[in-house]
Parts: sequence; C-alpha cells; structure tokens
Amino acid sequence: MKTIVITGSSRGIGYHLAKAFLRENCQLVLTGRSTHTLEQAASQLRAIYPEAQILTVGCDVSEFDQVNQLWKTAKAHFGKIDIWINNAGQGHPQANSWDYEVRMVQGIVQTNILGVIYGSKVAMQGMLEQGYGAIYNMEGLGSDGRTVNGLALYGTTKAAVRYFTQSLIKESASTPILVGTLSPGMVMTEFITQQYVNDPKGWERAKPVFNILADKPETVTAWMAPKILANKRHGKSIVWLTQEKVIARFVGSLFHKRNVTD
Repeated sequence: MKTIVITGSSRGIGYHLAKAFLRENCQLVLTGRSTHTLEQAASQLRAIYPEAQILTVGCDVSEFDQVNQLWKTAKAHFGKIDIWINNAGQGHPQANSWDYEVRMVQGIVQTNILGVIYGSKVAMQGMLEQGYGAIYNMEGLGSDGRTVNGLALYGTTKAAVRYFTQSLIKESASTPILVGTLSPGMVMTEFITQQYVNDPKGWERAKPVFNILADKPETVTAWMAPKILANKRHGKSIVWLTQEKVIARFVGSLFHKRNVTD
C-alpha cells in the first residue's frame, strides 16, 4: 500500500486527488492551513474510506519548519512516503499587476513558489534517505509561458514552478527519486471562479470557453491518480488537457454542448 502526501489537499483539486488515491487503496496524508477545513475534509473522507488510511497534518507550506514537520509526522505514522505532491497554491481575482495588494503578492509568491521549493527540498532529502520515492509538482496557467490579462501574478508563480521543476529533474537524474509534473488543465474549482469574483460580466463571457475546455475536479483526478501510481519514468509530465484534446473539444462543441460551470 503506497503512502501519498498531498499539500493543500483539504479542498479543491488536492482534495479530489486525495479521494482518487484512497479509491486506489493508498494511505493518504491530508494537509492544509485551516484546521477547520482540514478536519471537515478528513471527516468526509473517513465516512467513505478506512480511518487507518487517512492522516491529517496541519501545514502552511510557506513555513519551512512546518513542511519539514509534515514529512517527519507522516513518516513516523506510516513508516514511509512513496509519493509527495506539491499541490498547495493560491489564486487571485483578475486585476492589473500594479493594482495588486502587497500582502496578496507576498502570500501567493510564498505559497506557490516557496511552498514548492520547500516541499521538494524536504521530500528529496527524506526520500534519498529512505532510498526511493517520487515527487510531483503541480503546474498551471503560466507554466507554458502563456499570459492572461489580470493573472500575471499567478502565472508568474507557475512559470517559476516549471523552471524549478525542470532544474530539479536534471539535478536528480542520477538518484533513485522520480521527479515529474502534473498538469490538470482547466478544473472547475474556486481557483477559476474566484478570478471573476469582481467581474460577473467577464464570467458570463468566459463561461462558453470553460464549458468547452474545463472539467470537474473528480473527472481529472480519477484519471490522474492511476497515472501517477503507474509511472516509472523520471521527468514524466502527466498532462490531462493535451493539445489534441483541446482541438477535439472545440470540434466536438459544434455537435455537443457541455456544461461544467453550473
């Protein structure tokens, strides 16, 4: 039975990925900053899956000591960690970059960039000690260099995640540790909806595109979890919304209307 740590897994895609791994009979370390949200998520999962397979650990990934303690607690409880997924991240409403509040900038950069660096550092050191393991970093808008007006901050952090992970893949090539990336595409969580919290008209304009390209989180994670568990290749990019799928979705939209936004 494999043990999986997912940062930021008390809600959103992290939560649904946790549920998908539990369906695959894994042991799961559920993490989050909010104790209330974390316990609420754990309660929902324990109502379905064996309690012995689920451990909750509060963790703010922007604090190195907390990330380090997350590894120690998980390792002490389950005896090993097979897969570590740096998923925790923050988004923001669309706005011009010069209008961002300083505290928001600091929080998003610390979570989205420092959190990935800290998580990768802790997991790599721990896995080298145990002699095996896999680390995956979650990509997103900006990872491929694409820009969207109003999302410069979030996109910048994900571009940094791509660069850091590519460097980590090269640096760890001679080790027994697998390093890869996860690209879920457009997933209908608050990450998307919060972008339009101050722009209801923009949301109405964007909905047709989301209904073509976006997916429910449970759809993406049900596909992604088995791919992660089966992967044996270092540097693997596990991508849900491929270019071929994008083309097929737009062609298909001429004949079939999807609805994932309601």
